[in-house]
Amino acid sequence: MNVEMKITSSTTMVFLFLVMSANFPGTFSYTKQIPTKLNSFQLPLPKSGAASSVFLRALGSIYPLGYFAVNLTVGKPPKLFDFDFDTGSDLTWVQCDAPCTGCTKPPKKQYKPHKNTVPCSNPRCAALHWPNPPRCKHPNDQCDYEIEYGDGGSSIGALVTDLFPLRFSNGSVFNVPLTFGCGYNQHNPGPLSPPDTAGVLGLGRGRISIVSQLREYGLIRNVIGHCIGQNGRGVLFLGDGKVPSSGVAWTPMLQNSADLKHYILGPAELLYSGKSCGLKDLTLIFDSGASYAYFTSRVYQEIVSLIMRDLIGTPLKLAPDDKTLPICWRGPFKALGQVTEYFKPLALSFTNRRNSVRLDVPPEAYLVISGRKNVCLGILNGSEAEVGENNIIGEIFMQDKMVIYDNEKQRIGWKPEDCNTLLSLNHFI
Repeated sequence: MNVEMKITSSTTMVFLFLVMSANFPGTFSYTKQIPTKLNSFQLPLPKSGAASSVFLRALGSIYPLGYFAVNLTVGKPPKLFDFDFDTGSDLTWVQCDAPCTGCTKPPKKQYKPHKNTVPCSNPRCAALHWPNPPRCKHPNDQCDYEIEYGDGGSSIGALVTDLFPLRFSNGSVFNVPLTFGCGYNQHNPGPLSPPDTAGVLGLGRGRISIVSQLREYGLIRNVIGHCIGQNGRGVLFLGDGKVPSSGVAWTPMLQNSADLKHYILGPAELLYSGKSCGLKDLTLIFDSGASYAYFTSRVYQEIVSLIMRDLIGTPLKLAPDDKTLPICWRGPFKALGQVTEYFKPLALSFTNRRNSVRLDVPPEAYLVISGRKNVCLGILNGSEAEVGENNIIGEIFMQDKMVIYDNEKQRIGWKPEDCNTLLSLNHFI
């Protein structure tokens, strides 16, 4: 065992919601290896013609799986792992045979450390624990982590550095040494089954995130984009190689927030059926690790009231026996397209000094059809879900849109998109 099992008191609080796994092919052999430069967070960007983006296929669903995931190979020889991609957290981690407590994968499908733990003196350890310093007795001690998620789950482990073979959009292939968590203690309190994926791909704004590390090496710009479709297929890209030159609704990230790790937008106004609900000055976290949308009690109750009022006089009745989500209406519904007969669109209007843009959310993007053919509301009360006074835009609102997190220009944008078109690209890992 190369990882010493110990826990520091530093805890990173982030938001992630239960997910399950998907499998798809895609590996390739090693070519170049980039020299490890871990003592600097300011490496130059590549000149014209250098690698610009990494494209990853994603599979999943909002319901019943509850997530979209990508596959990456790690180590030498390379070993394939499936990761939930999560813009709501920074740390990437994988279940780790050190040995592991609470892991859902058998040891042969876990990552095996090989004397490659990161010491506390490493800048990436400081980045993980920022704004607090790592609590270590000696600089050469291994850098530990303990991360808790909004659903009550947690992962405990140590930082390690290993090679990730990545193919870039210009055809270059590099073995990139990246730092991630070797999770040897997983905890899931229920009531749902623990996630079946090997780990989490952290894409938050912090310096320990994978995209920030790739930016340090000068391989990509600090830009993330994803497009997830209602058909269960999608694309994740790291870098700015697929950012459209036009048609994107951009709005700046909030800069005056004490939270520098999450993607926060605002102020926003909630619209229902194109009209104001009287709910203004909302701040929202964009979090691909959340399956559904979560609002504060006040906002949630207003949305539910508006929907219920609109359903008066229709044949739709509540289905309290369907426990898929807190609110379901009796079907049968065969396809989401049927819901437009009864439900109205939502929208979030963002106004800033430069412009005003809207995130349109049709009924198909806030409802799901349960296994009992009922239709259920994919908007939840955040207070009951223990996410505090946060409004969280999860994957359900992001369907059939290209969503772009541009950390270089500190903005987020979205554009209606057929995700299948992006899947025709020939430079996927």
